[in-house]
Amino acid sequence: MTTDRREDYLMGLVRELCLLPRETEWVEFKVDDADPQSIGEYISALANSAALVGKAFAYLVWGVRDSDHSCVGTRFEPHAARVGNEELESWLLHLLEPKLDFRFFSFENDGRRIVLLEIARAARSPVRFQGQEFVRVGSYKKKLKDFPEKERKLWRLFDQKPFEDVIATERASGEDVLSLLDYPSYFDLLERPLPANRDDILAALEYDRLIGRSAAGGWDIMNLGAILFAKRLDAFHGLRRKSIRVVQYRGNGRTDTLKEQEGIRGYACGFEGLLGFINGVLPANEVIGQALRRSVSVFPELAIRELVANALIHQDFFVTGAGPMIEIFDDRMEITNPGSPLLDTQRFVDMPPRSRNESLASFMRRVRICEERGSGIDKVVIQVELFQLPAPLFESPDGFTRVVLFAHKHLSAMDAADRVRACYMHACLRFVMRQPMTNASLRQRFGIDNKNIATASRLLAEAVEAGVIVIANPGVGTKIRSYLPFWAPPRPRPGEVA
Repeated sequence: MTTDRREDYLMGLVRELCLLPRETEWVEFKVDDADPQSIGEYISALANSAALVGKAFAYLVWGVRDSDHSCVGTRFEPHAARVGNEELESWLLHLLEPKLDFRFFSFENDGRRIVLLEIARAARSPVRFQGQEFVRVGSYKKKLKDFPEKERKLWRLFDQKPFEDVIATERASGEDVLSLLDYPSYFDLLERPLPANRDDILAALEYDRLIGRSAAGGWDIMNLGAILFAKRLDAFHGLRRKSIRVVQYRGNGRTDTLKEQEGIRGYACGFEGLLGFINGVLPANEVIGQALRRSVSVFPELAIRELVANALIHQDFFVTGAGPMIEIFDDRMEITNPGSPLLDTQRFVDMPPRSRNESLASFMRRVRICEERGSGIDKVVIQVELFQLPAPLFESPDGFTRVVLFAHKHLSAMDAADRVRACYMHACLRFVMRQPMTNASLRQRFGIDNKNIATASRLLAEAVEAGVIVIANPGVGTKIRSYLPFWAPPRPRPGEVA
C-alpha cells in the first residue's frame, strides 16, 4: 500500500464531506468554477484554515453543489488545464509561498465525475499566493491581514506544532499502518519482543506517538512514525523528498558521477543499511598487520556515523524540495542537510546541540543511533585527530548546514586555512575536556616530532594572529604557554578569584 489515494478511499472521503451540514473553514464545494487565480487563493485560505482548526488536510471539491451537497459532476479537467503555456499545477506551485503539498484527484462517484484537490495544512508560516495571505472565515475566503486575531493564533500554532506531530497520512486502517511501517524494526531497535497480536503492536506505536487515533476513525500516521519507520518513504507523499541521497564522484569535482543511491526506508529502520552503503563506497587504504591484510576506511566510521545521524536529526523538514545529501569525493566527504544551523558553526564542539526535531532526536538517542546530548561532535573531532586528518569544516551555505571531512593530508601540504582550523578545533576539544592546549598537545595532534617545537610554535602563532585562539597565560615562556579558543573566558591568575 502507498498513500497515493485509492479510488474507494476518495469516494468514501467525498461522501463523508458531503454529509457536512455546510461548507467549513477546511472544505469548499464547487461545480465547474475553476478560475486559476481563485484556485490559488483558495489553496492559501484552506491551508491556513486547516492549521487553525487542527486538520491535516483541507479539500476543494468540484462536482458537488454547494446548496445541498449533491454530487452533480464537473467538466473541470485539472491535468489538462493551462495558464498561458504553463500547466495549472506548475503555475500554482510557482506562485505559492512557502511551497506546500497539494494534489488533484479525478474519479467517478455514482457515475458522476468528481475532482478533489487535497491541500496540506500550513506548517511553519502562513501560505501566500502571489504574495497575499488568505484565510477562511466560515465559508468565505478573506485576506488574513483583515483578521489579526486569526493571524496571531496561526503564528502561535506554528511556534507550538513540531514537525513530528504533523500527520503524514490520516484515517489509515490497522492493516494499512502495519503495511506502511516497519514495525518489527521498532521492536528490534528497542530490544523488546514482538507482540503476538495486532492491537498490542498498534498500542505500542501509539504510546511512542508514532501513530494516533483519528477522529474520523482508524489511525493517523504521524510524521515521526513515517520518517523513522517507513518501509518506503515515497509512500508518504509529503516525505518523498526527505530521503537521504548518497553520491560518489570520480575525482574532486561533481562532473563525473560514479554511483548514486537514494534511501527508501525510514531513518531508524534504514540507518545501518545506509551506513553500510556509505562505508562500501568510501575510499580505503590497505593495512598489513602481523598476518593479515585489511582495508581501513580513509574516514573514521564513528565520525561518519555521528555526522550522518546529525544531518538526519537536525535538518529543517519544512524546507521543501530538499533532503539530506552525502557526497563522496577522492579527497573529501561532504554531508549536507537543509536548514541553517541553530548554533554558530564555530561553537559546534562546546555548545549543547539544539534541535528543531526534539522527539526525533530523543528517539534516535533511545535506540543508540546517535550519541547522548553534547558528546557527538566532540567524538567526531577526537576521531579526526586520531586519524591525523585535517580538521572538519562546518559551514552554512544558503540556508543549509554542511560538514566536510577531508582525507589525509600531510602537514606540509595543508594550506593556512587548514592549519588554522585544525589549531582552533584542537583548542576547542582541549577546552571541553578541561585540559590546556599546549605546544606539546599540538605536536601530538599533528604527529610532529618532539624535537620540532619551533614548527608547532609557528602553527600556534599563525592561529593567534588569525584570532581563533588566545594565549591563556601570556606572562610565561613560549614553551609552557597554554591556549584557549577565542570565545573562552580567561583563566584566573594565581591569587585571583574565578
